[in-house]
Amino acid sequence: MKSYLLFFCLLPFVGFGFPLAGQTRPWTLRECIRHAMENNIDLRQKRLEQEARAIEVNTAAHSRLPSLNAGLGQNFDFGRSPSKDGVIVDRNSANSSAYLQVSVPLFDGFRMSNTLAARRLDLLAAAESAQAAGEDLSVGVASYFLQALYCKELVGIAELQAALSAEQITRTEALVEAGKAPLSQLYDVKAQRAGDEVRCVEARNNAALALLNLAQLLEVDPGGEEGFEVFAPPLADPRQEETLAEPSLVYLNAVARKPRIREQEWLLESRKKMLRVARAGYFPQLSLSLNYSNGYYRYFGADDIVHVGFADQLRQNERKTIGFSLSIPIFNRWEVRNSVRSARVAIHSQALAVESAKKSLYKEIRQAYFNAVASREKFLAATQSSEAAREAFTYAGERYATGRSTVFEYNESKTKYAQSLSEQAQAKYDFIFRSKILDFYNGTPITLSGSAEE
Repeated sequence: MKSYLLFFCLLPFVGFGFPLAGQTRPWTLRECIRHAMENNIDLRQKRLEQEARAIEVNTAAHSRLPSLNAGLGQNFDFGRSPSKDGVIVDRNSANSSAYLQVSVPLFDGFRMSNTLAARRLDLLAAAESAQAAGEDLSVGVASYFLQALYCKELVGIAELQAALSAEQITRTEALVEAGKAPLSQLYDVKAQRAGDEVRCVEARNNAALALLNLAQLLEVDPGGEEGFEVFAPPLADPRQEETLAEPSLVYLNAVARKPRIREQEWLLESRKKMLRVARAGYFPQLSLSLNYSNGYYRYFGADDIVHVGFADQLRQNERKTIGFSLSIPIFNRWEVRNSVRSARVAIHSQALAVESAKKSLYKEIRQAYFNAVASREKFLAATQSSEAAREAFTYAGERYATGRSTVFEYNESKTKYAQSLSEQAQAKYDFIFRSKILDFYNGTPITLSGSAEE
């Protein structure tokens, strides 16, 4: 009976995975999420996309500034060329020129202002996209983290089953020596012990694979010198959980704050601005230009020409110009019209994307709610089954200890109890994850407990 008492005393601590001597401090869920946010490649790419949108905003903002250009030219003419009097003569010459030009857009049909507004909206959408990717990543980390905890709990259950089998071997050997049990029962118990060891190996391998999957998601090397382990905080009993939030109320909160929805709404506003950009092609374009040019001329082999000095030519040949340019669109092969039509199509398409995102969000929330309800009911049923199996196992152990039952009945009862514990653990972690997903949609960050460690 001492072995049964030991089993039931240790059962509440199964799966909490206290670190062994020499191991590194286990990671909490918050630390895992924080590390993933800083190192995940997909999320870093989203941030680079956001940076690219910021550069586009900067480019559009500076499009209002004047443009300044300068140029230098040097030409050499050989052979026949026009003389000063306009007569074609054989004469070689050199021509040096320089210019400075300033162009200022005065009116472009509000193209630049609307382009800047659209780029700013694209930047907001990119920021929401990065935040949505971070939220999805946190959900994925939580899923892998809970899977690792569940596998660790299965390891504890398998090890306790193996320990009970070892105790059973000792007890059966005493019964065989006393002549109260046949030798075949001892062989059966040893076979059961070997099967329990196999299940322990399988459980440890599954736990190692679960940790590997989590480590790969976090971009952590699980085979490093420090190793990789997770910390299991005290989890709340699902039977004590408060009533789940109604999906309609969760949706009202989620649709107003979820970055996935805001991203699509910002993109819709950006498409509206781009329609105004396309309509700018219907308006005249007015610009101001300031020009300054100068040059130096030199003829070779011309004795009849008096060459003016370099400084004098710079004073005489300089040219200053201020001009206005007005471009009036009359017919452009329907390019502007089709650009406007394409912009309208983009608006309608993005409006459908917003509606689709909202419907998808509502569907996900409804599914999360029903999954949470179903998983809690499954946990309650699994808990009742586990309690009944525990009582049956206790009774079978007492009968076997007094020789009133066979080893097959005892092993069958123990196997059913182990299976009920596994089903209860699976239902518990499934409900925890489902309820956290529903809280996540309701605006609550994903955590496993409110403790300082978490």
